[in-house]
Amino acid sequence: MLRGALTQNIDVAQVVLYAFWVFFAGLIFYIRQEDRREGYPLENDKTGKVGIWGWPFIPDAKTFLLAHGQGSVSVPNDKRDTRPIKAKKIAPFAGAPLEPTGNPLADGVGPASWAERADRADLNLHGNPRIVPISSLEGWVVDPHDPDPRGYRVMGCDRKSAGTISDIWVDTSEHTVRYLEVSVTNGPKVLLPITFTLVNGDRGHVYVHALKSTHFAGVPQTKNPAQVTLQEEDKITGYYGGGMLYATRERAEPIL
Repeated sequence: MLRGALTQNIDVAQVVLYAFWVFFAGLIFYIRQEDRREGYPLENDKTGKVGIWGWPFIPDAKTFLLAHGQGSVSVPNDKRDTRPIKAKKIAPFAGAPLEPTGNPLADGVGPASWAERADRADLNLHGNPRIVPISSLEGWVVDPHDPDPRGYRVMGCDRKSAGTISDIWVDTSEHTVRYLEVSVTNGPKVLLPITFTLVNGDRGHVYVHALKSTHFAGVPQTKNPAQVTLQEEDKITGYYGGGMLYATRERAEPIL
């Protein structure tokens, strides 16, 4: 027999190859089960019946411990979103698009949808609220090479002023700006995600293409003026995201 051969027909290289195939098949099986921990079991949007499709099947529940003693989460689970859908189908078939029946920016439909995340603040490694106003932090300043938007006017897509920027909310873990605080004219203070803005330091204004000036008064507010919860973040971002499609009638109509 040749060196490295186990028998006349099997050698070490073959054994290693077959072992790799078995390992890789097991890895695919494991990954396909793990990716079914969230969003399953699937439900038919027309009949509401629960169905399990594909292979492998839904895995057994696994419990994950949350940081800073905030409890645990077991997935998959039978928890369902019981919020009423404030929209109607534009066609009778399963999977048909939904058309909002109320306020499309706040009703959580389409691009304005939001998830029922935990109604608590995201925490940093020290267990403190991660996203807070810069005015509440010591030693935090805006880089002198960048425009400081505080005091700038906020302009909607209708080119009208909605209010002024009163504060900056920063991520203390990532050291970056997450929100601008807007003091709405004759209205409340609301948060504006920095990703929806175009800051113009030369003109002293912040342009927001997603909303009209009249829409800012309806932005979901935070319960605590000094922190924002995970669920509130989703609602706020969903409101601005909905404006990209529903802020004006023209945006929701076909181009052609």
